[in-house]
Amino acid sequence: MTHKRYDIPKDLRYLQLLSHSFPTIAEASTEIINLQAILNLPKATEHFVADIHGEYEAFQHILKNASGNIKRKVNELFGTTLRDAEKRELCTLIYYPEQKLELVKASEPDINDWYHITLHHLVAVCRDVSSKYTRSKVRKSLPLDFSYIIQELLHERTEDTDKTAYVKVIIDTIISTGRADDFIIAISKVIQQLAIDQLHILGDIYDRGPGAHKIMDMLENYHSWDITWGNHDILWMGAAAGNDACLCNVIRLSLRYANLMTLEEGYGINLVPLATFAMDVYGDDPCTESMPQLSGGAEHLDEKTQQLIAREHKAISVLQFKLEAQLFDKHPEWNMRDRELFNDIDYKKGTIHLNGKEYKLTSCHFPTVDPAHPNVLTNEELDLINKLHHSFEVSEKLHKHIRTLLTHGCMFGIYNNNLLYHASVPLNEDGSLKEVEIYSGHKASGMQLMTDVGMLIRSAFQTDSPIDERQYAIDYFLYLWCGPDSPLFDKSKMATFERYFIAEKETHEEKKGSYFELRDNEAVCDNILEAFGVTGQNRHIINGHVPVKVGRGENPIKANGKLMVIDGGFSQAYHKETGIAGYTLVYHSRGFQLVQHEPFTSTEDAILRGTDIKSTTQIVEMSSHRMLVADTDKGKELNAQIADLEELLYAYRHGYISERERSKPLVYIK
Repeated sequence: MTHKRYDIPKDLRYLQLLSHSFPTIAEASTEIINLQAILNLPKATEHFVADIHGEYEAFQHILKNASGNIKRKVNELFGTTLRDAEKRELCTLIYYPEQKLELVKASEPDINDWYHITLHHLVAVCRDVSSKYTRSKVRKSLPLDFSYIIQELLHERTEDTDKTAYVKVIIDTIISTGRADDFIIAISKVIQQLAIDQLHILGDIYDRGPGAHKIMDMLENYHSWDITWGNHDILWMGAAAGNDACLCNVIRLSLRYANLMTLEEGYGINLVPLATFAMDVYGDDPCTESMPQLSGGAEHLDEKTQQLIAREHKAISVLQFKLEAQLFDKHPEWNMRDRELFNDIDYKKGTIHLNGKEYKLTSCHFPTVDPAHPNVLTNEELDLINKLHHSFEVSEKLHKHIRTLLTHGCMFGIYNNNLLYHASVPLNEDGSLKEVEIYSGHKASGMQLMTDVGMLIRSAFQTDSPIDERQYAIDYFLYLWCGPDSPLFDKSKMATFERYFIAEKETHEEKKGSYFELRDNEAVCDNILEAFGVTGQNRHIINGHVPVKVGRGENPIKANGKLMVIDGGFSQAYHKETGIAGYTLVYHSRGFQLVQHEPFTSTEDAILRGTDIKSTTQIVEMSSHRMLVADTDKGKELNAQIADLEELLYAYRHGYISERERSKPLVYIK
């Protein structure tokens, strides 16, 4: 028998440290056995979502129902043994246990009988969703109060006649001690957690919808998630970092969609100074070009409120255009001086010169713009922006959420041979990686570009960063939001001014970068994957950013399955454009499934009437064999740990290290 050659002297220091966790041959051997067993479990389920845009209720429901997976489990488990209405009630109970319990107790004539039946059903569902995990992992997901009880119920079968009485007594006691409600709530949340092992968000939690702060609150307590930042997330990060142009964009977008809940209720941003300023300056201006786009709850706003929002909208837009122009002037290396559009207006004629043509403005009422110095703020505007800046600066909750984004996020991610990013990797017309100047004298492309941009973003929040570097990082948020070569934008321009003030649609065009033209090319996708070091036969790019127009026949699966675009339009503002209300890409042990969601009515409907999001599933790619943990990134980690432990065993058996009595509790390395 041949033995693997080890360089024990070289690794001795590390092996001595490892021996503190595994001080005997027996314990090291046991851990190897444990890890080998884990490698042969089925791969856990990953969920990918993109472009949530503040739609808290719909997003929350999708997490609670695991994109329809819990409903599927219930149907498989109970088939024809339960009526459809009973299965629907059980699903609703799992999704919203606290609220559903109140309704049941108000209408159920024999609550104890209902408890008995329901507890058995919930245990069966929990047993099914936990089947692909180790007992150790399941145990860690259990609430302390019921950990032992749930473990016992999960691992004892009522079909075993010797155990029937045992299980019955446990359930009887849960009910008789008045703990049934607490137990139902606890086990329902365990089911929700185990149904999704890892959540990947491909950007854009913020803007358009009213509940971005609620989504962040929920994610702060979510068991396992990551995010690749989107352009709208970056905009809010820029506002929090102190970029006033980003701050104005944040407020403008909130006003455009009449969704002020995140700003005012979520983060306590005081918009009274803006309202006062807007009424003073634009009180006689109908501001028709600035009327909000209404959807969802905002559809019921009265005319007076809409008019106030329109005036605030115009006021903050003018302020935004001025502050953006100042940054474009400050940073000529961005090559964005052509976006200083107040410089191109003939204020007497009410026209603007763009691309060699003259266009009539739909409104040329800009009372705070001095034609001789169009980008200079008035004293009143300066006072306003200082007040708004202070409001963002002192919002503890906003900064807490931004820190959460920094902790869980990055510009790109690689998980199990899948490359994740929000929008694009800038490309030249021939499909090669485009070099982008990040700051003066420093260019990068592909993976290096994403890495360097990510580091620059973080430096904006580091107090120990050099002052010049930190200030540039703060300024750079605006370029990431609307710069032509930004990997989060990648368009020729952001035509906000043109859409607001010019009727001709030709001026509204935002020419997309080469990436969007070429991403259906399999060879191009392969080159990007190679550049990011993603290997393997079943490798993919997953991104969002651009809504897939399903209603017009657009396919989210591109490049012969190499690339998947999963922006299905969570936001109500996009429902007409996409024809659906979001996607979830599910990656489980059998392969990829793309789940397409219909619009969500409301949480109240889901609880009272048991309505669920109607979802249809497309089979994207099924594996020839059931994938195991061994086939994943986690499997690579565990195999590396096994190799280390095997070397430790060799060191023990050949006298390099002596076994010793354990002095501390065992600490597993997995």
